[in-house]
Amino acid sequence: MKDEQLLRYSRQIMLPEMDVAGQQKLIDATVLIVGMGGLGCPAAMYLAAAGVGHLIIADDDVVELTNLQRQIAHNQSMIGEPKVVSAQQALLGLNPDLKITALQKRLDGANLGEVVSQADLVVDACDNFKSRFAINSACIEHGKPLVSGAAIRMEGQVAVFDSRSPTSPCYQCLYSPGDDEDTSCSENGVMAPLVGIIGAVQAMEAIKVLAGIGNPLTGRLLLLDASTLQWREMRLPRDTSCGACGG
Repeated sequence: MKDEQLLRYSRQIMLPEMDVAGQQKLIDATVLIVGMGGLGCPAAMYLAAAGVGHLIIADDDVVELTNLQRQIAHNQSMIGEPKVVSAQQALLGLNPDLKITALQKRLDGANLGEVVSQADLVVDACDNFKSRFAINSACIEHGKPLVSGAAIRMEGQVAVFDSRSPTSPCYQCLYSPGDDEDTSCSENGVMAPLVGIIGAVQAMEAIKVLAGIGNPLTGRLLLLDASTLQWREMRLPRDTSCGACGG
């Protein structure tokens, strides 16, 4: 680790559970973030600032005025530009040592599996069930831990699914393919700071998994009611009849 990196990450390195070894694990890690919207922006910015060495960011959308209320990696001057280009600019402004692979496309099928296989961990920051199920399946196939987040209206949730563990549930243990109700922000609305809270928690969980510290949310679902700022936790057992991970 370079002297400049030791200084940059000094506040993390001084944590006994992190130390230089944990920081080096972050620097050596590759994280795939699917979606550069309300959740992906804060998750990516905190992972970049914390020192994750390589971020693969994927999104096929462009920046619109309605995004700026909550998607904090984008700004007014980037309206009309690809979200991955806008986010890359913001992330490099935070940490110029960061390696970024910007994919301006929707990941699906074999394409999704190929990119997932390149990552050490995947952050699901997309906004639809079809993509979430596909990401979950790819993570199971390639043995990659998945940090899943969702936010709508005044409600949010975060969970970690780690197919490397024989007892960990997967996303499809929680939701079935039939649970595909419309959860878009354009139809339901969302409070701006809510996605920041959930995205930051996703980043925290990713760091814990990558550095091997703390107790990640594997097998647990964290639920936030932002209207009362109350958190609830639910245990998630593995579903032995799950069509994705059960056996």
